[in-house]
Amino acid sequence: MSAAPLLELNRTEADYPQDATIADLFAQQAARTPDAIAVAAGDHQLSYRELDERSNSLAHQLQGLGMMPDTLVGVAVERSEALVVSLLAVLKSGAAYVPLDAHYPKDRLSWIVENSGMQVLLTTPETRQRLPLHGRPISALDPSDSSGGFQCSEPVRSNATGSNLAYVIYTSGSTGKPKGVMIENRNVVNFFTGMDRVLDCEPGVWLAVTSVSFDISVLELLWTLTRGFKVVVHGDEGIGSIADEIARHHVTHLQMTPSLARMLTLDPRVFASLSSLRQILLGGEVVPASVIRLLRQVFKGEIHNMYGPTETTVWSTQCHIEDTDGAISIGRPIANTQVYLLDSQLNPVPAGETGELFIGGDGVVRGYWNRSDLTAERFLKIPSLSENRIYRTGDLARLLPNGNLDFLGRADFQIKLRGHRIEPGEIEAALEQIPGIKQAVLVAREDREGDKRLVAYLVGEASQAILRSTLESKLPDYMVPSAFVFLPAFPLTANGKIDRKALLALPAPNVRSHGATTHSQSEPVSDMERTICQAWQDALGVPVVRLNDNFFDLGAHSLTVAEVHARLQNVLGREIPLVDLFHFSTVKELAAHLAGTQPQSQVSDRAQRRRLALQR
Repeated sequence: MSAAPLLELNRTEADYPQDATIADLFAQQAARTPDAIAVAAGDHQLSYRELDERSNSLAHQLQGLGMMPDTLVGVAVERSEALVVSLLAVLKSGAAYVPLDAHYPKDRLSWIVENSGMQVLLTTPETRQRLPLHGRPISALDPSDSSGGFQCSEPVRSNATGSNLAYVIYTSGSTGKPKGVMIENRNVVNFFTGMDRVLDCEPGVWLAVTSVSFDISVLELLWTLTRGFKVVVHGDEGIGSIADEIARHHVTHLQMTPSLARMLTLDPRVFASLSSLRQILLGGEVVPASVIRLLRQVFKGEIHNMYGPTETTVWSTQCHIEDTDGAISIGRPIANTQVYLLDSQLNPVPAGETGELFIGGDGVVRGYWNRSDLTAERFLKIPSLSENRIYRTGDLARLLPNGNLDFLGRADFQIKLRGHRIEPGEIEAALEQIPGIKQAVLVAREDREGDKRLVAYLVGEASQAILRSTLESKLPDYMVPSAFVFLPAFPLTANGKIDRKALLALPAPNVRSHGATTHSQSEPVSDMERTICQAWQDALGVPVVRLNDNFFDLGAHSLTVAEVHARLQNVLGREIPLVDLFHFSTVKELAAHLAGTQPQSQVSDRAQRRRLALQR
C-alpha cells in the first residue's frame, strides 16, 4: 500500500488531559452545573449536585473497605439512578468496576467473580440473592440506600491517575471462558475527546438503553455526565416504553445496535417518536442500508455508523451516513487513533485490497486480566508501524478511494450477533462437555435477510432438550443456538480442516420444537390460535407451527419478538404487554391468556432473562 492514504487517514492528533480520570471530569462538570438534572430513571431523578454527593458518600465507604487504584469492585445493580451512583462511586474511590448482569447464568457469573478476585460488590439485596457468591468473602454495599449511616459527601481523594484501570469488562472467550478486558482511565478520557469531535457537544438528553455489561454504555452513562447531558436510564420495561421516555424527557440522542433500530421501526408509536431526536448512533454489528432507509422515513437528523472493539475502548472509527448507496462504511479513525491494513505476514496491503484491520493509538487498552499469553498474542509491537502496541482486531477491511474504511467481515470465526461479540469456541466447548457429543461446530446463518441465527452442527448423540437446557444453564441467552443439527461427520477442506463454508451451504435447519404432542392434538382450532400460529410462521420463517411449539425453541430472538408483538397488536386491535410473549411461550398458552382463559401466574426467571435480553 502506498503510505500516503493511511498516513493522511491517521493524522488524528488531538490534545486531551492524559493524567485526568473520569472521576475528575465528572467533578468538574458537577461544579459547573450543580442544579441541572444529571440522571432520570422512572420517577426518580438526581441533580448533578445530588449525584456528586451520593457517589462521594459511597466512594468513601469503598475506600474504607480498602479499595484503591487497580483494585476491582463488582457492580450488580438494576437499571436505575443507583446504577449510575455505583459506577461513579467506584471511579471516585480510585478502583475499577466490573459489571455483573444478575440475569446471566450462574456458572458464568461464578467465573467472573472468581477470576476477577473482587472483594467488594455493589448490589441491592434482591439482586444479591441471584448472584452465586457461595460464601466467598465479599463485602457488599447497597447503593440504593441513600439514608445509610455513612453520609460523608465531601469530595473524595484517591491516588488514581490516567494510567489506572477504570473498568474491566468480560467478553466471550475462545477457550470456553469469558476474558476480562482492562481499560484504563486515559483510554476513556481520550475516547471522550474523540467523541467530542464526532457529536454535537451542546448538552442534550441521552436515552441510555445499553446494558452496563457492554462497553458502549460508557458513552451513554459517562461521556454524557462529563459533558453536561441529562441521562435517562431506560429500565427493564421493554422497547414499548421508549416512545414515552423520548416524549417525557425530550430526548435528543440515542445509541443502539442496527438490530434494535430495526425492532423500533416495527412499533409505529416508537418509530414515530424517533423523529424528534437530534442524533442516532448505530454500532456493534454491520449496518444494513435497509435499516438506514427505514430510519430516514421519520428521522432527518444525523446518523453515525460506529465501529470499534472493546480492546480499543468503545468506538475507534465513525462515519457520518449521508446516503444509502452501497455498503455503509465504518468511516475514519477518531482522535488519537490509527488504523492499519496488513496481510498474513503483517505487511501493509496495496490500496483498495483486503487486509486485516489493526488499531493503534491512545485507545489501545492494557490487555486481558490475568491473561498475559493472550495479551501478547493480540496486542503486537510492530516497530515499522508504531512505537506503541497495536491491537489485532481479526476484522477484514479495505481502504476506499474516498478515504473511508469498508468493513468486510471476520478473518477468523468470531461472530457479531445483534451487537454481541461471540467466540464460537466458547459455545463449542460447552457443547463438547455434554455426554454423547463428540464434536461441535458453531456457525451463524442468515437464511433470511437481516435475520442472523446461531446454528450448532454436531457429531454424536444427545437429545435436543438436554442440549438446550445445558447451554441455558451455562451461557447467556444470546449465545444459545437456535437449532442443533446432527451430522455423521463434518465436511473437510483439502487440507483436512472443517469446511465451515460447506456447512453454510447445507439447507436451512428445521428448527421445530420437540415439545409438541401428536399432530391431532396440536393443530390450531380457534381463531386466536390460528392468528398466533400465522404470526409465528411469518416471523420465524417456519412452514408449520403447532399449539405446543415453544416460540424460543423455534429460534425466536429480539427482532422476531418485536415483529410478532407488533403484528398481534395490529391484528387484534389492542395493547398487549410485551412480557406476555416471554411468559406464555407456546401458542396454546398465549392464545389462552389473550382469550382470557389462562390465569396470570408469576413470571419465571427464564422468561425474565429472555425479556431483559430483548433490549441488550
